[in-house]
Amino acid sequence: MKKLVLAYSGGLDTSYCAKYLSREKGYEVHAVSVNTGGFTPEEQKDIEGKALKLGVATYSNIDAVNSFYDKVVRHLIYGNVLKNNTYPLSVSAERIVQAIEIINYAKKIGAKYIAHGSTGAGNDQVRFDMIFQILAPEIEIITPIRDEQLSRQQEIEYLKKNGVDMSWEKAKYSINKGLWGTSVGGDETLTSHLSLPEEAWPSQLENDGSQKIKLTFKEGELIAINDKEDSPVSNIQLLNDIASKYAIGRDIHIGDTIIGIKGRVGFEAAAPLIIIKAHHTLEKHVLTKWQQHHKEYLANWYGMLLHEGQYLDEVMRNIEAFLSDTQKNVTGHVFVTLHPYRFVVDGIQSPHDLMNASFGSYGEMNKGWTADDAKGFIKINSNQNKIYYHVNKMS
Repeated sequence: MKKLVLAYSGGLDTSYCAKYLSREKGYEVHAVSVNTGGFTPEEQKDIEGKALKLGVATYSNIDAVNSFYDKVVRHLIYGNVLKNNTYPLSVSAERIVQAIEIINYAKKIGAKYIAHGSTGAGNDQVRFDMIFQILAPEIEIITPIRDEQLSRQQEIEYLKKNGVDMSWEKAKYSINKGLWGTSVGGDETLTSHLSLPEEAWPSQLENDGSQKIKLTFKEGELIAINDKEDSPVSNIQLLNDIASKYAIGRDIHIGDTIIGIKGRVGFEAAAPLIIIKAHHTLEKHVLTKWQQHHKEYLANWYGMLLHEGQYLDEVMRNIEAFLSDTQKNVTGHVFVTLHPYRFVVDGIQSPHDLMNASFGSYGEMNKGWTADDAKGFIKINSNQNKIYYHVNKMS
């Protein structure tokens, strides 16, 4: 039989692919799910049960949470990456790692074909296909939903006709949860003016007071919360558990898709938004002006290229090397106060804090230079524009 690896989520599209490709096309289907922080053990068992019921030859769930952090998330933190100054790239970042894990699995078992359930109208088809083609051009990509332009109802009718009568009722809101945030889509996000209602958000307000927390970073990585050390992945998960009870991190992102149309999606990312803001505040204290300047545009490019599926371009490794090198002194504590629906970064404490009182306090007094030094500096600093206005006789 023709061995095929299917990127399987347990939803309607990939379930159709599993049945159709094995029954109609004669493939030996090996279903694979990649956990980047969105599956509970119970959900994993449920997805496995669905896959086996559909007749796949094997089912595997790959735990890629740590790989996701190492390959992508830590660089998003180093760069304080928010697409369009809003979105922490929750879903697009996951897809890259999922595609890499799936293609590696296909190579491992000697599959000659690989399939996914993307339609022809979204970003994921680009991300998956590009990773697959670059890493394994010899493996053929199969995409039944895209190629046959199937409607949801056509897929359901096919599955029922072939004895698969699971509940395919479309949820009012589509939820995609991962380590670096949760996306929320619904009828409202298909418009330009409606907001998501309270019940659409996965996390509801549970705490109506306030809470102070201390985040500790070491060379740019979150190593402790309230002085309790753990791995960065565990700390992200813990912070999300704490902050989501304040309904922090909700927003709607409006962005440009890879295929050229505008897209709108809700997201909930309590931990990512707090970590990025806290990390950025610490950086403003410990990095030089020019480090911050160059970091900003390079990180923006990193986020854009990641979103566009260009993760494997070597320029991404170059940018990662730069971002990583800037983190040598990004060590210290950041103090944050959580409130319902919002948070405040109160301040930082770091041995590398460049607000060193030995050199003076801004707007108060100078200790490292004299008044004449200041006057001379200002005079020389104005020279270029003095010359310009003199030459061009402008008042």
